[in-house]
Amino acid sequence: MSRMGKTGYVHGHHEAVLRSHRWRTATNSAAYLLPELRPGQALLDIGCGPGTLTADLAARVAPGRVTAVDRAPGVLAEARAEAARRGQEAITFATADAHALEFDDDSFDVVHAHQVLQHLPDPVRALREMRRVCRPGGVVAVRDADYAAMTWYPRVPGLSEWLSLYRRLARANGGEPDAGRRLAAWGRAAGFEEVSATASTWCFAAPAERAWWSASWADRVTESELARQALDRGLATADDLERLADAWRAWGARDDAWFAVLHGEAVCRVPRAD
Repeated sequence: MSRMGKTGYVHGHHEAVLRSHRWRTATNSAAYLLPELRPGQALLDIGCGPGTLTADLAARVAPGRVTAVDRAPGVLAEARAEAARRGQEAITFATADAHALEFDDDSFDVVHAHQVLQHLPDPVRALREMRRVCRPGGVVAVRDADYAAMTWYPRVPGLSEWLSLYRRLARANGGEPDAGRRLAAWGRAAGFEEVSATASTWCFAAPAERAWWSASWADRVTESELARQALDRGLATADDLERLADAWRAWGARDDAWFAVLHGEAVCRVPRAD
């Protein structure tokens, strides 16, 4: 998953990031949207990343046409490979900017964006573009994490510092890390009159889940684009980042460790033509 827009993407495409993005499926990341999907629909997936979630959605709307876009050509190559592995020939891939989509008006029945709006400098503009390319009677569906609402146990020293650093860095890049709570408001500001807002969580508590989640973030804070940007912007030193990675490893090693990620969700309906 990579994000559109003329700003830096805080996560980048390090293997630790893509490892997390490949874990995402329609069940764990788009359950709120599934009741809206029907065979034969045309679907646009914005910020498709490595394509696992895209491929799941494509299976739900088959034999419908799916277009998957991302701003990073490298990750699109991985998404194409994922589609080929699953034998899905009805997915078209392209680079795109969510603020200025190169599609005609009324092109899709469903426009979907997962963990995209939080990284954009103008999420309302992006939602207006999604509305423009969505057909009357269609839906625009968005889901974003809310970093300020993330919570965990035990309160291992260092994780609160990690959260503060992440939120500062995301905002320095022009994004809004606490996007989840704002999706419905952004949808209405973009001109949608009917917006259904919900929330859901990821929870990492089983031993394998804890190990995976903690290792992913330990690698991110020392090796990914996040680390480079934090150093370049003077928001952390190399020693700081190593300390935060150690905090993640310490948390993951605890038998009682538990981490919850809250997501906001919004299904924005485009009115049917009279």
